[in-house]
Amino acid sequence: MNKEFIYIELLNILDEESIKVDEPMKKHISFRVGGPADFLVKPRTEEELSNVIKFAKKENIPFMVIGNGSNLLVKDGGIRGIVIELSSNFNDCEIEGNIVKAQSGALLAIIGRNAMKNSLTGFEFAAGIPGTLGGALAMNAGAYGGEMKQVVKSVRLMDTDGNILELSNKEMKFEYRKSLLTTKDYVVLSAVLELQPGNIEEIKETMADYANRRSTKQPLNFPSAGSTFKRPEGHFAAKLIDDCGLRGLTLRGAQVSDKHCGFVVNTGEATAKDILDLMFVVKSTVNAKFGIMLEEEVKILGED
Repeated sequence: MNKEFIYIELLNILDEESIKVDEPMKKHISFRVGGPADFLVKPRTEEELSNVIKFAKKENIPFMVIGNGSNLLVKDGGIRGIVIELSSNFNDCEIEGNIVKAQSGALLAIIGRNAMKNSLTGFEFAAGIPGTLGGALAMNAGAYGGEMKQVVKSVRLMDTDGNILELSNKEMKFEYRKSLLTTKDYVVLSAVLELQPGNIEEIKETMADYANRRSTKQPLNFPSAGSTFKRPEGHFAAKLIDDCGLRGLTLRGAQVSDKHCGFVVNTGEATAKDILDLMFVVKSTVNAKFGIMLEEEVKILGED
């Protein structure tokens, strides 16, 4: 891979500030671990995004798209090729009546706050999830009985040839922690959400209640990627882990949270390998005791 050639070509698409070379991924994921990406770029328009993707495909350069990295674990060897980040550079949010139109990089917390200010209800469940709209749509994120499926009207996507298409809620094939985007290589550009008129004080109260529940039950004081494992059918991952006596188990810089066993956290000096090794211990122990193989909710990327 000729990095100089790639950099020069990217400069024909993006400004210099939007291109990072050998960028440590620990700066871009909430776990605060991970080796460097060969290139990390932050396009500001759909045209720039399309041109980066077309260039990568034409030159056979691997690429991937991330949001704010709240559900990712990047391995210590880093990521080859181009990482396209859609976060603060791609986060417009507009409200007309009860319709919210937001770009994929918009934080769920910001969308939730804007909905509240406009007395719109239905998004309270998502307002405390520390991710972007794009990531939430990809995994049909949910909490407190709500999920993205309930509020999405349509989603605007880009395929890997740079073409744009718009899909309805039904066409997105939302299921528990998955969607069409789990199996198809589409990039989320934006979405239209349909909420309902509500009482601003009640909305504010609900959001405050959810925020309080999170802070008292989740280890928000340590870097993590939220719930590390998916909920197995008929069970709760955190209870299975706790029942195996793994609460607080520490492996070098990684720990099964003693506050919430469903979270593996970085206590400060963890590497990605520490976290992955501890996740392996947890999965093996739960499987040996209960015959249930936990599945990661966190998405693992990169090279060892």
